[in-house]
Amino acid sequence: MARPKGIPNKATATAREAISRFVDANAHRLEGWLDEIAQESPEKAFRAFMDVVEYHVPKLARVEHGNAPGESFRVMVDSGDGKVL
Repeated sequence: MARPKGIPNKATATAREAISRFVDANAHRLEGWLDEIAQESPEKAFRAFMDVVEYHVPKLARVEHGNAPGESFRVMVDSGDGKVL
C-alpha cells in the first residue's frame, strides 16, 4: 500500500523525532553555540539556526494568490489525489 503524499516514511519520521528531542533537550546549549558562532559571523549563526529549525518545524508550502485585473478571485484546491477542486 502506498504512503499518502506528504506523509514521511518511517525512517524520516524517526529521524525528525530524534532531532526534535535533541533540540528540545539542548535548547539552552544551542543558544550558547549560536552566540559563539555569531561572534565570528552572524550569517553563519543564522544559517546554523535555520538548518536546525528546518528539521524541527515543518516547512510550509508556498502559495501564490492573485488574479488578473477585472477578474473575480478564484480558489483552486489540489485534493492530493490529482484532482483539482
